[in-house]
Amino acid sequence: MRTDDLIDALAMETPAAPVGLPFRRIAIAAGLGAIAALAVVMAWLGPRPDLHVAMRGGFFWIKFAYAASFAISGAALADRYGRPGGRGRWRWALVFAPVAVLAVMAVAAALGEGVRQMHADWMGQSWNVCPFRILALAVPSFLGALWAFRRLAPTRLGLAGFAAGLLAGGVSAAVYSLACQESTALFVVTWYTLGIFACGGVGALLGPRLLRW
Repeated sequence: MRTDDLIDALAMETPAAPVGLPFRRIAIAAGLGAIAALAVVMAWLGPRPDLHVAMRGGFFWIKFAYAASFAISGAALADRYGRPGGRGRWRWALVFAPVAVLAVMAVAAALGEGVRQMHADWMGQSWNVCPFRILALAVPSFLGALWAFRRLAPTRLGLAGFAAGLLAGGVSAAVYSLACQESTALFVVTWYTLGIFACGGVGALLGPRLLRW
């Protein structure tokens, strides 16, 4: 019998977690992580100087919603993979749908621009630090998600770790958007997405080691 088959068989004999319990624990962990990340952003980077003006514009909220969507999809996946034998199934569509929508917006905006302006929109002023800041700010939420998972019973540890990282990356990017002054879809769909999925990748690598039970 393969290892995966054995895990699935054991999982079928494991009592299921109460409905809603994994999600509540994960939501608490994400909320505490968001508060910690916000404190770090305020002390480290500070809010963008024109935040009160930016919040009146539509793209600020598009950027914030894009980042937050990964926190939501990560929580949805974590809710499933926090249970024995859990499978994400349709929840994976929640992960990639926002990327597709923002990519279409980025392409539509770029079609009317020259190459030089397109390059400026793509790189912005902070392309070289944006993904790394998202990774750094994700640490509190990632640790909180691991805490939540340790009190559950995940069996697909790599996927559970990815879900935890995706959740943390979404929370981190949403908080970081309060300090980030970039305002183009091409920048966000590239560098925000890279930072968020890097968090998921780190989670997938660490999950089998840190979530073993």
